[in-house]
Amino acid sequence: MRPTFALALLSLAASVQSLVLPRNPCYKCQGFTISVSGGVSGPLGQISDGQNRVGPKTPTPAKYNLGCNGGVVDAKGRGCILTPPTTQYQCDEGASPTTGFAIGSNGGITYNGKGEFWACPVDDYGNWNIYSKPVAGQTKCVKVWLTAKGCSAPPPPPPPPPPKSCPYSLVYPNGQSFEFPHLIVPVDKKNPNKAYGTSYFGEITSSKATIFNFDVRPGFKGKKCSLVWLFPTNPPSDTSSYTFSGVGNLHFWKKSSPATQSTTYNNQGGNSVDYGVTKVVPGHSYTISTFDCPYGQKIAFEISSTDTNLRYFQDYNPSAVGLYITVC
Repeated sequence: MRPTFALALLSLAASVQSLVLPRNPCYKCQGFTISVSGGVSGPLGQISDGQNRVGPKTPTPAKYNLGCNGGVVDAKGRGCILTPPTTQYQCDEGASPTTGFAIGSNGGITYNGKGEFWACPVDDYGNWNIYSKPVAGQTKCVKVWLTAKGCSAPPPPPPPPPPKSCPYSLVYPNGQSFEFPHLIVPVDKKNPNKAYGTSYFGEITSSKATIFNFDVRPGFKGKKCSLVWLFPTNPPSDTSSYTFSGVGNLHFWKKSSPATQSTTYNNQGGNSVDYGVTKVVPGHSYTISTFDCPYGQKIAFEISSTDTNLRYFQDYNPSAVGLYITVC
């Protein structure tokens, strides 16, 4: 086998025909050519079998693609490798490219962090092969450097669309529905062993938090659920009202397990998801999170605060106030 030095920068290997290359390869740089400088200079071309060569027999620069794993393939999809033992650079059909190559900000090509390569003569007519180290027994090898030109980075894929939020309204004209808390349990770090039991009120202060259990119906399989905080202007209705003071920063959490009527501050379950802090203002509604409906499950959420005093009657009559799960 002839010796080879594969300039594999970020790799996607082998030929399309042999299916070694992935159908949707990841490239850092596409369609670049390589300029050789130093003891020999000129564009790096290829002969028909994929050997990379600089000289009068290969005046047209070859094109290469740098893969995301540090390997290189040529324009025909051949993996570029460093063939042992001489480390000649060539691109072979069906080969997985040698990894460890990179292109610097100035276009300089390195292999395992080193930018020095070697050119050794093929004949006496100015044609040279490229290697990663000098070839033993060849006295005419010279040191060279490789520079990528025309590197075209593919545009990054568009970010995934944000999850669709379900409507805030609890009355949907198309028959969609919602969930309200089936158990509301306050906990107080100033009375950490006291079980307050079930409540109709959510109460949030610097010491008190409230846990809300929801039973998500099996019929919501395949739907989206939004955890929403509804905060109408006070008083929202004849049956519900609230007292509110402070900055309005509410911290929302998903609990690792539901509450019971015996839950206290000390024995409550941990937090499995931190939804962060939402600053709430009367007269507004907020989507805390949207997720695949956990149909048929009992789940729980907690609201706490360090700068707000809020006590409200959880009521879904118009205008609803409190924490709900809307479904779409």
